[in-house]
Amino acid sequence: MDDGLRVVFFGTPEWAVPTLAALAGSRHRVAGVVTAPDRPRGRSRRPEPPPVKEFAIDRGLGPVLQPETLRGRANREPILALRPDVLVVVAYGKILPGRLLDAPRLGAVNVHFSLLPRHRGASPVQHAILAGDRETGVTTMRMDRGLDTGPILLAERVAVGPREDAARLGARLAELGAGLLLRTLDRLAADGLEPRPQPEDGVTWAPPITKEMGIVHWDEPAENIDRKVRAFVPWPPVVARGPKGMIRLVDVEPLAGERTGARPGTVLRKTGEAVDVAAGEGTVLRVHRVQPAGSRVMPAAAAVAGRHLEIGGRLEDGGER
Repeated sequence: MDDGLRVVFFGTPEWAVPTLAALAGSRHRVAGVVTAPDRPRGRSRRPEPPPVKEFAIDRGLGPVLQPETLRGRANREPILALRPDVLVVVAYGKILPGRLLDAPRLGAVNVHFSLLPRHRGASPVQHAILAGDRETGVTTMRMDRGLDTGPILLAERVAVGPREDAARLGARLAELGAGLLLRTLDRLAADGLEPRPQPEDGVTWAPPITKEMGIVHWDEPAENIDRKVRAFVPWPPVVARGPKGMIRLVDVEPLAGERTGARPGTVLRKTGEAVDVAAGEGTVLRVHRVQPAGSRVMPAAAAVAGRHLEIGGRLEDGGER
């Protein structure tokens, strides 16, 4: 066999699958896969495997380990028994303890979906959109005991599309990260990659996304509300309160140069299949599609016909009364 590395892969969601697929097709050997336990999903609440487990089983990669925690010798030993040269971590969802990070001869490599040190944390894709970043990327990093503080191995930049949402951007970064990870491992195997410390300037944080972050506050500028709608695809729902209750904003855009003196949240007019709503700082948000509670996604004009929106009326913030 050539000088490929023995890799134990840690990952859970769909965005981690392209890197695992790339590893499976490379000269490196996937010695095992560590992923989150099966969780209840949907209305049936039946336990379902995470995407990484489904892929690993379909491709015959294994063993597949699903510990609830990585702390304690009993949880570490099955992983270390796989004798990895390196650990690869992509959106795993749990902190790796120091004794696990230090065990392989090449340590642990994280594929992080931002240009570190910007957007350290659990949700860099969403926060890049929330911040209005025009550029983002992927960084491979040698993991240490801090939160995304380890030295940088390689990085690659990409532009953020002007109307791109988190689902599309994350999928693009996942594909980019797969190739970057292989280049990283190839150079580590050849002893040709020197980690460099992250710069001290430019650190920002991307904390976990919560349901409460999807609440619309109409005193925010239209551009901010638009970013929120695009950042939180597919979750959490971005919601306001209409005449009949909660209503999800599905497709919106800020109207550049449009100004209004109306109170934020006021439904100004219909424009074709859309409606225009006053937002903070005199800005206007064009709402194309919505989803009233208990209903299907529909054009905003159809929501007016169904009295979920009212021209001249006012949408309220989406929080609990």
